[in-house]
Amino acid sequence: MIPALLPLCVFYLYPIFYSFYISFTDWDYISPEVNFVLFENYYYLLTDPIFYQVLVNTLYFMLGTVLPTVVGGLLLAMLISNKQKGMSIYRTIIFSPWVTPTVAISIVWSWIYEPDVGLANWLLSLINLPALGWTSSTTWAMPAVIIVTVWKGVGWAMIFYMHALKTVPSSLYEAADLDGAGRFKKFIHITIPLISPTTLFLVIITMIDAIQAYDQIQVMTQGGPAGSTRTILYMFYQAAFEQFDMGRATALSTILVIITGMLAAVQFYVSRKWVHYQ
Repeated sequence: MIPALLPLCVFYLYPIFYSFYISFTDWDYISPEVNFVLFENYYYLLTDPIFYQVLVNTLYFMLGTVLPTVVGGLLLAMLISNKQKGMSIYRTIIFSPWVTPTVAISIVWSWIYEPDVGLANWLLSLINLPALGWTSSTTWAMPAVIIVTVWKGVGWAMIFYMHALKTVPSSLYEAADLDGAGRFKKFIHITIPLISPTTLFLVIITMIDAIQAYDQIQVMTQGGPAGSTRTILYMFYQAAFEQFDMGRATALSTILVIITGMLAAVQFYVSRKWVHYQ
């Protein structure tokens, strides 16, 4: 086990504990002098109104990303899970955004969201809707980033659901047909319960990815306008690499880990009531 444990300790465990140690200091990332300030960094963050605004932005982004990605992935999997000709092409096209670098996708979508000549406002003009500011608007900047994130991740969720749907025994559907159950009842009482483990997995992984989102925010909005797309991870980046306040940044990362663990624990606890394992 030593060959596997060594990189785990060097690249994962040691940085975690060292980061926790730095969170109790005022290290500025450059100076060799380190002064202990104990819980001052945590107190500053937990009493800072900006932190709670960032926390609300993070939860908004997480909810706006997780639900459409999971639901959209299931709907797409059900639509293209049949064996008709050409379905493999559609699956490849839908999945391709997931393997495309987020930075490249964000640059392309920045052009789409361009207020004057972008494709998004041109499509709105075709149906007589007013043009939107998108990434330059405090109202629409976060939905714009959410749309890009969902568009990138929905194909990934689709692949997992396609496999999950294949594992549902056809005998259950046949028994439901004999009982006179319609498509909706079979979907609610057979499909949803039997693919619930996959749903739990996707919800947790997508939630963690949403909390750790950075690339699309950096490229498209830089946390603006007026902090409307500033999430916890982006606040960490600004504190660490713009303000060079590593103590406060690592305290923020510690809080982020705690929030992520709490959300995952809640998901596992609640899942006892709705996740069914065969």
